[in-house]
Amino acid sequence: MQETTLALPTLFFDEWLAVIDKPAGLMVHDSKLARGETDFAADRLREQFGKPIFLIHRLDRATSGCLLLAFDRETAGALGKALMTQEMDKEYLAVCRGWPQETFTVDHALDGGPGKPEKKPAVTHFTRLATGELPVPSAGFETSRYALLRCALETGRFRQIRRHLKHAFHHMIGDTSHGDGRHNLQFRMRGVHRMLLHASRLSFAHPVSGERITAAAPLDTEWKKAFALFDWDEKIL
Repeated sequence: MQETTLALPTLFFDEWLAVIDKPAGLMVHDSKLARGETDFAADRLREQFGKPIFLIHRLDRATSGCLLLAFDRETAGALGKALMTQEMDKEYLAVCRGWPQETFTVDHALDGGPGKPEKKPAVTHFTRLATGELPVPSAGFETSRYALLRCALETGRFRQIRRHLKHAFHHMIGDTSHGDGRHNLQFRMRGVHRMLLHASRLSFAHPVSGERITAAAPLDTEWKKAFALFDWDEKIL
């Protein structure tokens, strides 16, 4: 594996595939959303591993965490099939406004993003892990309430978790496209300047060995700041 100053942290690696910890703010690949940018995770990874890569899924620019890739078409095809047939477990962490129910599901069809108006089924399961408050009046209450969620996807639509939380009126913190600017500002004022969505865990059967692979991406500095705001302990994860 070649060394590079732009190398991304590797959570799992063998001759067939790798799981990378993508930082927030880095686009996975070039697209219409790139706005003239030239730094992409895909390019870094080709240099890092010194060979072609096949991305199995995508993460939004503002999302951090587990990113799966393969090094040959056969492995990529097997992993892609596992993803499509829901044999791959993907878990995310998010911070939202409000205190939702301890468990809830959003079943709400979504379009495919810009230029893709057709709506398709989209289902996300949420589990509330912790709650917290900031001493800021909100919606007639003396404090502003927030919750830490574990999010499990049944489908993989464009910005699915972000849009589903908006649909449920529990907007994701730091989301400038689908969130609530007033609450985003409260976190920026306290040093949290990123969208709080993190691909925390990825689990799947290795397409060659059959071994169950589980990769977990650690929280970055700004996530740790958010935890500190509410005295949340990472043990709850």
